[in-house]
Amino acid sequence: MKKLFIAIALMVSVFRSMADEGMWLPLLLGQQVYSDMVKRGLKLTKDQLYHINKASIKDAIIIFNGGCTGEIVSQEGLIFTNHHCGYDAIAKASSVTNNYLKDGFYAKSKDQEIPSQGLYVEFLLKIEDVTKEVEEAAKGTTGSERAAKVNAAIAAVNQRYTDVSKNITGRVSPLFKGNQFLVFVYQRYNDIRLVGAPSESIGKFGGDTDNWEWPRHTGDFSVFRVYAAADGQPAEYAAGNKPLKPKYSLPVSIKGVKDGDYAMIYGYPGGTNRYESSYGVKQKIDINNPTLVKLRDMRLKYMFEQMKNDPAIKLQLASSYASIANYWKFFDGETKQLVKYDIYDKKKESEAKFQQWANGKAEYEPIFKDWGAAYDVWRPYSKHQVYLNEGIFGSPVLAFAASLQQIENAIVRKGSSVDIKKAVDAAKEARTAFLKEENKVSDQQILGTVLMMYYNEIDKNQHPAGFYEGLRGSFGDLKDENTYKKYAANVFNNTMIFDEGKWNAFTANPDATVLQADPAYATATAFVKNWVGKFLPQSQQFNARNAELGRLYLKGILNMDTVKAKKMYPDATFTMRVSYGNVKSYQPRDAVKYDYVTTLSGVLEKYQPGDYEFDLPANLLEAAKKKDYGQYIDAGRKDLVVGFITTNDITGGNSGSPVIDGNGNLIGLAFDGNYEALSHKIAFDPVYNRTICVDVRYVLWCIDKLGGASNIINELKLVRQ
Repeated sequence: MKKLFIAIALMVSVFRSMADEGMWLPLLLGQQVYSDMVKRGLKLTKDQLYHINKASIKDAIIIFNGGCTGEIVSQEGLIFTNHHCGYDAIAKASSVTNNYLKDGFYAKSKDQEIPSQGLYVEFLLKIEDVTKEVEEAAKGTTGSERAAKVNAAIAAVNQRYTDVSKNITGRVSPLFKGNQFLVFVYQRYNDIRLVGAPSESIGKFGGDTDNWEWPRHTGDFSVFRVYAAADGQPAEYAAGNKPLKPKYSLPVSIKGVKDGDYAMIYGYPGGTNRYESSYGVKQKIDINNPTLVKLRDMRLKYMFEQMKNDPAIKLQLASSYASIANYWKFFDGETKQLVKYDIYDKKKESEAKFQQWANGKAEYEPIFKDWGAAYDVWRPYSKHQVYLNEGIFGSPVLAFAASLQQIENAIVRKGSSVDIKKAVDAAKEARTAFLKEENKVSDQQILGTVLMMYYNEIDKNQHPAGFYEGLRGSFGDLKDENTYKKYAANVFNNTMIFDEGKWNAFTANPDATVLQADPAYATATAFVKNWVGKFLPQSQQFNARNAELGRLYLKGILNMDTVKAKKMYPDATFTMRVSYGNVKSYQPRDAVKYDYVTTLSGVLEKYQPGDYEFDLPANLLEAAKKKDYGQYIDAGRKDLVVGFITTNDITGGNSGSPVIDGNGNLIGLAFDGNYEALSHKIAFDPVYNRTICVDVRYVLWCIDKLGGASNIINELKLVRQ
């Protein structure tokens, strides 16, 4: 093991990382990476980037609501993040009368800020390496036994670093596929308030058409504030809470960017799999991604049909639609880029080199033979799993109905009245939330269509026993689309989920027979129980085997004698990382070159009055007509810069991440990647990869000139020279 730890510390590998590739742990930058950052334009010391006891940039970077990144930009706890990160909170604060999604919102004083129930942020307090402790607990074990020992050790570490009384939580993150373990210690704040957001026509300008595309003209930002008790400690919402005085806040530069400028991005990238096997790449290309895209395409079509003609439905479904659409396009693009750049063949080449080294070494020699066998066993069931998650559970009513199994389980196992009541109370609360977001028309169409798609595309031997036979007997030919439409209508017309009388009668006297007879519950559980009873064991066995072989492969890579040139970085795990690169234009194809910035002139060129994706608010059009750009104008272009691109390495979770210049000033917010490099979760492209960022000058212009919220601008430390 000592050799392995040394290898991890050196982080060198045959997986050569290009200059801009890598999501680096700020705790373990190493001299090689730090020196490269300095060569590229960094002016800060290591301690200014990350320090446990002294204020540093890491203290201004937050986890925003468990899925995005945000940054503290004032000494009064002001937060910048993306519009799509704050989207759900903005939608919940909105009504048809006060539609902040449509019209935007800016608080002119703190007493106008809107509490965002359920929203939270987390600050990173420290990172510590606990690899030795975890490895000691798992010593001498392999496979499922090792996994159990590792999980127990992780749970013990998490508990030791957690202090519930201070909202402090320890979370161990396995890195390098379980060859290194770091504990990240966070403090959570729950009183978060909406301060500002542009209208959706700015914050989502370009919609799905421009998603993952450059040139981009989206003002993807929103503004929040974190509040705390008088002593600065976390507290639940209370009118008397005070804005948090943070350890560190980012200065904001309005100097602008030039092609070649240094750019650094801090944040919480959610997940990559850069060390995926060739088997995994083939599985993605052939089965997982195409199936997911097809199912999401169907769901989006039915949702959009209802949203486009009714503002209330658009508001109701907006958050869900945006979430589904975002990764629908991503996975479609990922497949195309993986094929275009021959990632499968490149993985095979790397694996062949590894195999040469592994021959004769008992621990490593059989890895790829065993991996291939594991995929052969799993592949026949893999499409079924995607259909369950993205299809059956893609119908909101079926997803909710499946959750009612908690009540059935409590009744069937003869749980106490307290257990049953607890399950029923949870179901009541979940139903209230479900009904608030449910659009019955689109959901009914989704349900009928997905049942037909499942019937046609999933091996008949894997179908739930008797389900389709019963459907045919009562509703008609299984090849006829109308059969499924009639079945879906029957479910929606007769389920107690939508019937207050039936629901109240059931929850007052929970009865398993009544629940099992409900058409929505019977439909959902037919598929769930079929999967759990017949195919879940294969899924669990495959996942365990895949994880163990991945761990051994990375362990071997870290021990290879040829490992000596470049540092390795661990896959993203929604833990704090820093990436570095430069503002940079690019040429995606022959005779086409993209500039490194977009401007308000480009926004106006795309403008289409009344269009769902390319409309603009009247005040923006008026300000643009007057060229009222104020201090935010780009002097060289005599225009307002809206967005820019960098070569930084990011992924989902980095949304809202600060883009920082060499002096530590905020210059923009990262919010997207480009279509030409959508293979980035599996393979980073050093030529075409670009991170799309909203320029902070456009953010401030929208707040100041369009929102009239100079109070927000006055909180910031602006850097002009």
